[in-house]
Amino acid sequence: MDLEQMDLKQLRDLRGQVDRAIANYEDRRKREARAAAEDAARQHGFSLSDLTGDKPARGQRKGSAAEVKYANPDDASQTWSGRGRRPRWVLDMLEGGKSLEDLAV
Repeated sequence: MDLEQMDLKQLRDLRGQVDRAIANYEDRRKREARAAAEDAARQHGFSLSDLTGDKPARGQRKGSAAEVKYANPDDASQTWSGRGRRPRWVLDMLEGGKSLEDLAV
């Protein structure tokens, strides 16, 4: 539909859709950039916060995810903090002869 033929409500609805699409795009790009930076830091034996000097604000840490200590060498998206139940991929690796030290990040 041509913009000139839209009424005010349709135009505002369209603007809202565009604003949400832009925000979603920016959020997605930030997540991708952060993941790439975390991967690069991890490859050098650091966490991203080690390199940036960022420390969580007092009380901010509560409820946040624990730092990753182990990663699946076959699929870097599978990680584990070492807390709670061992994920299936960890159990499979241990049964396959790997040790936790082999999976350490």
